Amino acid sequence: MTRSPVAVAVALVSLWSFDTLAQACTKAGGTGDGRLGTVHFATTCSASVAPQFDRAVALLHSFEFGASIKGFDAVLASDSTCAMAYWGIALSRWTNPMAPGNRPVAVLKAGREAASAAQRLGSRASERERGYIDAVATLFNDYEHVDQRTRVAAYERAMGELVMRQPADTEAMIFHALSLTASASPTDKTYANQLKAGAILEPLWEKQPNHPGLAHYIIHTYDAPPLAARARAAAERYASIAPCAAHALHMPSHTFTRLGMWSESANANAQSMTVALRDGSMAEALHAADYEMYAYLQMGKDAEAKALLDGLPAIAARFDPVAITGAAPGSAGVFALAAIPARWVLARDAWAEAAALEPHASAFPYTEAMTYFARALGASHTGDLERARAAIDSLASIEQRLRASGEGYWAEQVAIERLGARAWLDLAEHREGEALTHMREAAAREDLTEKSAVTPGPLAPARELLGDMLVVLGRPSEARVEYRATLAKEPNRRHSRERLKGPRG
Repeated sequence: MTRSPVAVAVALVSLWSFDTLAQACTKAGGTGDGRLGTVHFATTCSASVAPQFDRAVALLHSFEFGASIKGFDAVLASDSTCAMAYWGIALSRWTNPMAPGNRPVAVLKAGREAASAAQRLGSRASERERGYIDAVATLFNDYEHVDQRTRVAAYERAMGELVMRQPADTEAMIFHALSLTASASPTDKTYANQLKAGAILEPLWEKQPNHPGLAHYIIHTYDAPPLAARARAAAERYASIAPCAAHALHMPSHTFTRLGMWSESANANAQSMTVALRDGSMAEALHAADYEMYAYLQMGKDAEAKALLDGLPAIAARFDPVAITGAAPGSAGVFALAAIPARWVLARDAWAEAAALEPHASAFPYTEAMTYFARALGASHTGDLERARAAIDSLASIEQRLRASGEGYWAEQVAIERLGARAWLDLAEHREGEALTHMREAAAREDLTEKSAVTPGPLAPARELLGDMLVVLGRPSEARVEYRATLAKEPNRRHSRERLKGPRG
């Protein structure tokens, strides 16, 4: 039986470790050496800029947005009439399509300017190219009045229509598949969009096994518990396709996390941090650090986790939350700076340390909510009930602000944290019935949503917290049900795994 190109590639990469890949990239001089995979994107621009354009698109497919913008700028320096270079800049300025939060106005303004420049040059472009240009413009059109989810859905439809008009254009198919995943509802447990995207991407990857976008987007497409095993081959291959892209080194850890492969996740993110720090991509380094911290804690490697925590200030000192560098937007860096200390204390049941955490205000209030959540749990466990109440009040305020600003996804995540924190305060105040009601509601609501790509997982899954509460209430048999449910969604998670080793109720 003849093995497919992808199967052969996966077999080969198993012989070539992440260490070897990153070392080869470093010796070659970083992203400039071309180790970014193989992409060809036909345009009507000058033939002399075709290699530059292909490289810029390869960077775009690995979400190296700062570098891709520079690449498209270089194309324009040689061919100022290349409308598609402005298309590439506009799509790069949209940044990570998997990030659910609303884009800052400065990002939207710059993206719309690039899309408008592409449309002004549209008369020089082909009908196919105008399809790409008009599609990307929908991401920014009338952003002052049209909400982001509506614009993302419009982009997906526009890319789908382009594919119908240009059925032989594999790049259009790839970008459309990504838009399907990016526009999927986090409450759709049929995963309809993701399955459609996978059906597009997987056959193309068989034919183009060295294409960075295909491996990358397969990982994103299947970044959900019931689907994660489908992405394993892509996760084991992507780093070898684009070893000079920090995000390509990190991205396999999404699948490794979903499958509970902690050592592989930690190694992937350590390599990603090395490349991101070398390239000055601080948000990407922080994002990788959050995934790496999560993996260390699941392995019980507290020394490594503490070293990572202690290294945060040095990275934070170089971090600019408005800079566009790698895949991780500034919000992901802010998220990691809040999440990592909270993970450190909650994973160790260090309740006094949790109660003492100090929130840091930012443009992304859902990141502050993580600190208040950890603080509330810590305060309830240590008997500082006034502090717990104040933290819960802050969570309620943040939730309201997020809903008012149209950040429905993050508002719901904060609501789940608020309910969980309230449940433990109820328990501390001896309202056992109310405690279980609030904790069960938090678990049910968490079951109905999906985690964002920005995080490896919740600080403390609601069903796991429900299990802990049932243990405290002397109901171990019921607790075991919740721990098993947690492990079905978060495989090999240490706390639930160890709780299941205890005495049966």
